[in-house]
Amino acid sequence: KPVILSAALLASMVPAVFAAEQLDECMDNAENQAAMTQCAAQAYQASDAELNEVFHDTRQRLGDDADTRRLLRDAERTWVAFRDAECAFAASAVAGGSAYPMVLDLCLNELTQSRIEQFRQYLHCEEGDMSCPVPPGE
Repeated sequence: KPVILSAALLASMVPAVFAAEQLDECMDNAENQAAMTQCAAQAYQASDAELNEVFHDTRQRLGDDADTRRLLRDAERTWVAFRDAECAFAASAVAGGSAYPMVLDLCLNELTQSRIEQFRQYLHCEEGDMSCPVPPGE
């Protein structure tokens, strides 16, 4: 049984700045499923590029601390595996359907935006915050 989701509902599932502005506009202007799928893919690609930037910034901030850099690398690899598995599960209701790639990319985008926010928090920790693994910037 096909699942039909409105573009507005799908766009509301993604809290990113890209989603709130560009994805909404893209989805509103999409004339068919292929166009909506392309909107979701573009949003996810942009989020993935942004994640790579904040990950790099975080890694750089760790300097020569090889142990902490290794922990960061391991955490990110594990997080990526979780994200991919979670989104495969979340999109499984539409597996085999034309909406699957769109639903999958919207999920990937949403979780990636959450991870970006985590890195931003690490990059803006208050000096003396003992729960922050990233030293303050200069």
